[in-house]
Amino acid sequence: MSYKELHISPSSVFSGFQKPFTDASYVMLGVPFDVTSTYRTGARFAPLAIREASLNIETYSLRSKMDIEDISLHDLGDLHVTSDAQETLKRLEKVIRELLASKKTPALIGGEHTITLGAAQAIGKDFAVLDFDAHLDLRDEYMNLKTSHTTFMRRVNEKAKPDKIIEIGTRAVCKEELAYAKKAGINFITTQQIRKEGVEKTAAKIDKLLGNTKKIYLTVDMDVLDPAFAPAVQNPEPDGLCSHMFYDLLSAVTDARIVALDVVEVAPPYDNGVTSIQAAKTLFEILSAIEKTRKK
Repeated sequence: MSYKELHISPSSVFSGFQKPFTDASYVMLGVPFDVTSTYRTGARFAPLAIREASLNIETYSLRSKMDIEDISLHDLGDLHVTSDAQETLKRLEKVIRELLASKKTPALIGGEHTITLGAAQAIGKDFAVLDFDAHLDLRDEYMNLKTSHTTFMRRVNEKAKPDKIIEIGTRAVCKEELAYAKKAGINFITTQQIRKEGVEKTAAKIDKLLGNTKKIYLTVDMDVLDPAFAPAVQNPEPDGLCSHMFYDLLSAVTDARIVALDVVEVAPPYDNGVTSIQAAKTLFEILSAIEKTRKK
């Protein structure tokens, strides 16, 4: 029995378009986990809400000129999570390793941001992490937890050991995180910088920072958007990106080097579906942009 059969149960299908697993290039996986959430909870409900939203918005991307209907996509269902973060991350890592070995591109629907740690540890060597996020998440410990959605990026740096970490849309930090980012060589681009320099210059800066990177893990915390555009996130932070700037920048930096990705931190109980729709569109735009560059 494979890990995906052992640790996953079927769900409604993301986008409504389903290819057989053997024929799929991209594999969706829900991770309904929010055990370490520190302010709002509810990200465990996001995989279902985002899938439902994906069935009710149009699937054609005017940015990439691609349609999700034409992308070979398979939705595995949801990971069997537990209240033990380490066990959940261990299961996720095993499933992601198996998917990568099968030459699939995993696309995770969180869940809290801690899940990135489990997935990133499955990538191996010689990769970069590209993170759209209001927060740096580089604390060493928070509320007596070393592994949580506030510390996970520090654990990613220590355990998964990516060559580079680039955080985009930063606007909520503490002095401890700033000191660690400087010491560890972690680059971040603030919301203020993005607005001042614009999408084109910011995308060029990210491309320069990535350099000759061959593999990228892309993670999107939906709190990168201003709460006006995505109110139902677990830790909303004012002064965020507007939706059109976010999608333009995301599309500009998304390419065939992405080997795995996630969209996280949506807490559906805190709005009437707007944020889940934004998350579904985010996944549509990412998958479309990857497929466009692969076809080139």
